[in-house]
This record gives sequence, structure tokens and C-alpha cells, in this order.
Amino acid sequence: QCQLNGLWRNDQDSLMEISVLRDNGDFQGQYLTRVTLSGGCAQISPLRGAQQQLGEEGWPTFAFTVRWDKFSNATTAFVGQCFVDAGGKEMLSTMWLLREAVGSLEEDWKATR
Repeated sequence: QCQLNGLWRNDQDSLMEISVLRDNGDFQGQYLTRVTLSGGCAQISPLRGAQQQLGEEGWPTFAFTVRWDKFSNATTAFVGQCFVDAGGKEMLSTMWLLREAVGSLEEDWKATR
């Protein structure tokens, strides 16, 4: 069975800590990114999300957002699923969208990555 709470490291060496996982699936924590839009140093940003309640299979899906307000005017939304590999190691498989603020509707085309 896969548990979301704890410390996670991604392929870019960023860290995510899910410190509060409530019975209803809501969670919160912090994200320390090593990759910034501004090219600056690593920053800690708050995250909030929700985990789908576990079924019999034990591989929960989840979604969370990270607000990069300390160094950027962007927000990222992540969706994914938690798995356990054959060696017993927990792994999160995710996709993300990052939205930057832009100054006009005409610039909207470049605001989402």
C-alpha cells in the first residue's frame, strides 16, 4: 500500500514534504524547488491537495497545487498516482501544469506550460 505522507524527491532534485494527511484525504505540506523560472536559488513554497480515498487496490490518485508566491507569480497543479514497485519502493507518477500571470488576454497563449 502506498502512503503519501512523508518526504519525496523528484528527478530534478526538488523536495516535497507532505506533513498533514487527514482522514478525508486532504493534505498539506511544502515544496522545495530546485528549478525556478527566475533562475534564482531554491525556495520553499506551500502546497495543498487531496488524495482519492483508497480502494482495495491501494494505489491512490491525488492532486495538489503549489503557490510559488515567494519568488514567482505562478501556480503549478500536479495530478498523479502513488505506486509501489517490485522492490517495495514507493513512487509518485505525476504530470503538472504551470500557470504564470500575464498582462493581457493577448499574452494568454504563453502563460501555461
